[in-house]
Amino acid sequence: MIVPLDEGVRELVGDGDTVALEGFTHLIPVAAGHEIIRQGRRDLTLVRMTPDIVYDQLIGAGCAARLVFSWGGNPGVGSLHRFRDAIQHGWPRPLEIEEHSHAGMANRYVAGASGLPFAVLRGYAGTDLVGQTETIKTVECPFTGEHLAAVPALNPDVTIVHAQRADRAGNVQLWGITGIQKEAVLAAQRSLVTVEEVVDELKPVAGQVILPARVVSAVAEVPGGSRPSYAHGYYARDNSAYQDWDAVSRDRERFAEWLENEVGAQAPLPGKAG
Repeated sequence: MIVPLDEGVRELVGDGDTVALEGFTHLIPVAAGHEIIRQGRRDLTLVRMTPDIVYDQLIGAGCAARLVFSWGGNPGVGSLHRFRDAIQHGWPRPLEIEEHSHAGMANRYVAGASGLPFAVLRGYAGTDLVGQTETIKTVECPFTGEHLAAVPALNPDVTIVHAQRADRAGNVQLWGITGIQKEAVLAAQRSLVTVEEVVDELKPVAGQVILPARVVSAVAEVPGGSRPSYAHGYYARDNSAYQDWDAVSRDRERFAEWLENEVGAQAPLPGKAG
């Protein structure tokens, strides 16, 4: 159950998998994302409510064939330039996208975690997403006749999240802003949780979420595993890293240098930035 990070990724993430790395502002599994890059995984469908810089890095490294999401950006800074390059220029490879609202994505995870085939919500009204995204349909309520949005359940092949602690049996404890992590883990076929520390006993914390060992495939102890995002009770958000990423990600060659120096991986460089 407790494994090194490289072993966890090697055993649980395969080429062509649908992979969710969830975390909202807080506890983003950045170290796990970098390990996926190092291991050269390809043709992934990446799922995330709010893809930020670690998804920009995965896309720029050529890991992703498809992105399912509800918002994408460098929070507090601006655009994701590796994402933009893939969409606008097909570099390093074309990227297919499937866009939803936050509510739609959250309900898709909940449906997946609940064993349901789809979710129903009052959403998407007044947007053009219904006309742009094939996985948004309209259904009629059999009781009131009201027309509602329907979206298919999300069941990733593997969900990866970061948390503060796990015990040696593999039970995971997280607290603070916990986003959709619990539902994303419960919806997945397999799950990997990176944690700040493995402890003998999980002491109760206000507002905690406990993921029992029975729903977690593997745990990897990775101190600092969510940097530059933050881990409540352990370290703060590194705002300068997000600002620095904007300049790094604008240029293909500079990105490739960053990837080699900071992640230890090679990026495809068929040509200079256009």
